[in-house]
Formats: sequence, C-alpha cells, structure tokens
Amino acid sequence: MMDLGNMLRGVANDAFAQSLLQFWEYDEGTLRLWRASSNFVYVFERNQVQYFLRISFEHDNSLEQIRAELEFMQYLKTNGFPTVTSIQSKNKKLIETLSTPEGTYFAVVFNAANGFNLDEDTITEKQMEEWGKSLALLHCLSKTYEPVCDKRKSWLDTVQFMESVFKKYPGEELALQELSEITNWLQSLSTDNDVFGLIHYDFQLDNLFFKEDNYPHFNVIDFDDAIYHWYALDIVTALDDFIDADDPQSKLLTHSFLNGYRTKMILDNDVEAQFPQFQRYANLYKYARLLETLDYGEINDTPTWFDDLKGKLISVADKLRNKF
Repeated sequence: MMDLGNMLRGVANDAFAQSLLQFWEYDEGTLRLWRASSNFVYVFERNQVQYFLRISFEHDNSLEQIRAELEFMQYLKTNGFPTVTSIQSKNKKLIETLSTPEGTYFAVVFNAANGFNLDEDTITEKQMEEWGKSLALLHCLSKTYEPVCDKRKSWLDTVQFMESVFKKYPGEELALQELSEITNWLQSLSTDNDVFGLIHYDFQLDNLFFKEDNYPHFNVIDFDDAIYHWYALDIVTALDDFIDADDPQSKLLTHSFLNGYRTKMILDNDVEAQFPQFQRYANLYKYARLLETLDYGEINDTPTWFDDLKGKLISVADKLRNKF
C-alpha cells in the first residue's frame, strides 16, 4: 500500500492522472478513480471500450520494476496464460512518465479483463479447483521464465526492506527477532525451480476474473507485487481468507484449491507442512509495509474516509504485531 499522504493528495486532486492520460487516446469526460492501494487505478473509455490507467509513484515503484512486470505478463500471455494486455501510448510506449514538484509518476494502461470476480462466501468447490489450477499453470510457466531485460526483486530485497523499516522504530525488537528467525529458515530451503520462481504474490479473488464460456478459467490482473520467492508463498497468500479458518467449509474449499493445484504442479506434503512458516513471513512483510504506509508525516484537516482508513490500518498492524 502506498504512503497515506500520497494517497490523500492523489484522491483530492486527479490533475496528474489527467496529465498522464493525455499520452493515450480516450473519450473526453470518462476518467474516474477506480481504486487506490499500492497504485492509483483509474478507469476510462476509448471508443466506448473500457480501459484502466494505473499510476505508480517513484517512491513505491521503479521504472525498471514496471518494465520487468510487463515483460513477465507478456511472456505469460504469449504462452497461453490469460492475463490483461498493456496498451501502447500515442508515443508507442508501454510506460509513460510525468515529473512533478512532488516527484515522478509512471503510468501504464491495460485493457479490461473478461469475466467477473467471485465471492469468497459463495465460491464453489469446482471454482476453487479452477483457482488452484490457474495458480499452478502460472508457476509452471514461471519455471521456464528467463527475463530478457530487467528482473523483478527477490525475497532477499524484502528482508532488507523489513530490516530497514523495523530499525527506524524503537520498540520493534520482536519484529526484528521474528525477521531473523524467518530469514534463517528461508535460507535453509531449496531454490530449485520446482519450488522457487517468479510468483504473483497477490493471487486473490479481487485480482481474478472468472469466465466460463468454452472452459472455466481465470483472467488475472495486478502483477505489480510479483517477486522471486517460493511457490508455496503464492498459495498461502492466495488462500489467506480460507487457510486459517477453523470451519469445515473453509477446510473443504482449501482442499479443493490444493487438489486443483496438484493437477498441474507437484505439491509434496512436506511443502504443505511449511505453510504456517510462509504465513509468518507474509504477516511480517505485511506489517512492515503497513508501518511504511502509516509513516506519512503531519497532515492537517484530514477527511473522514482518511481517518477511518488510518484507524483500520492501525488495527490490522496491531493484530499482526500480536502474532510475533
């Protein structure tokens, strides 16, 4: 998630989005904010067809990492994996840049994904199987992927990031201890390409669009968290709303997901036994990112939505801290 100060400024004034949209063809008056999280995402139309403008701030992403993301997405699409396509600007570029007094923004445009989002409360066992199969297909392609230009970051970069964040705040000794234990454990694991590669890292239902025309499948968006890590982490984070639940239905749905995954990828029982450890890593990384998000300096006269969001993020951070 981006710095809350940047989010507030972006939501309050879309001038930078209007400026970046000029690089693409569009229908006048159709630009509107769709969501703001780790990026600003706007929806707009061109010839009455919907597209999405994604804008990243230089503090949250880099030009090299965006290039690496788009290259991976193009590789997946070329090899038959259903994902959205980045659209060239009028300058024949996939990424456009805007420099402002506040900093530099990077913009990418994607076509809209076909299908619809499934709901965790109504998803069926069969759909869970297809979800697991889709993630396994991505991992199969990741096993043979070799970037041509830039390369996405790895888990080692996240370790360095977490350490730098925790050392900024007095009283985060438990977080640093947790980081040390998790890092030592990760260093003991194999990085063979059967278990390790470029993962999506946000393969949750809000980034998947289900389509059931000729055959059931998911169209996948939002690869901006893609990272070199263990495939098991992708499973754990995808199933975040199911894997820790104690109710029988959640266990049944998790089992269906893993069955679907095993139709395309080997998933040994010893790797499944490592899920709680990967969950520890995911929780710690999320906690570090929340601390960064909440470190926005002093802002006066904040709107109600900002105060509500801040309160929710602090509550989530507190719950994660209590798990150390």
